[in-house]
Amino acid sequence: MRTVTGSLTQSHRATPARDLKETPLTNTEKKHAASLMRINHTGEVCAQALYSGQATVAKSKQIKQELQHCADEETDHLFWCQQRVRELNSHVSYLNPLWFGGSFMLGVAAGLAGDKWNLGFLAETEYQVEAHLARHLDKLPTADEKSRKIVEQMREDELRHAKTAEKYGAAELPGPLKNLMKMVSKIMTTTVYHI
Repeated sequence: MRTVTGSLTQSHRATPARDLKETPLTNTEKKHAASLMRINHTGEVCAQALYSGQATVAKSKQIKQELQHCADEETDHLFWCQQRVRELNSHVSYLNPLWFGGSFMLGVAAGLAGDKWNLGFLAETEYQVEAHLARHLDKLPTADEKSRKIVEQMREDELRHAKTAEKYGAAELPGPLKNLMKMVSKIMTTTVYHI
């Protein structure tokens, strides 16, 4: 419930923006930055659901542990984004329960396909998220150093998660599945930017 409602009270790691002062932003910049960070927050809601679903049915104890470790880092991202959205005087997405439920089911489906496909889904998800975060770094207002610092750390963590999945034997997902994942992501980012 804390994941879906945006009511986390702490993270394992301190926010990367902790030592940065708030810089003045125009109302338009602030609204745009908040919308982008709301998308990032919803992405982390989806990550929590995916990892939970995947871990529920993963066959290997080692893979379950790795999924839990990744989920812990994603909890940090979730809290950092939640905190930043509020600092920018906005709200997390009202659609988070919907995205959580769908992502959990996708995680279960990936896990049921077997560990190599489970890891393949994890790796592809993280590579797509890393690319998405790179685009957000281009879109965030230059003056919004706090949001940028958070996104930079998230990007670094996501890339490491993808590499870890590959290290444990992730299968390469078929092209049509990768494209479907991108399409669903586009729907999510477009709607959550506004809602």
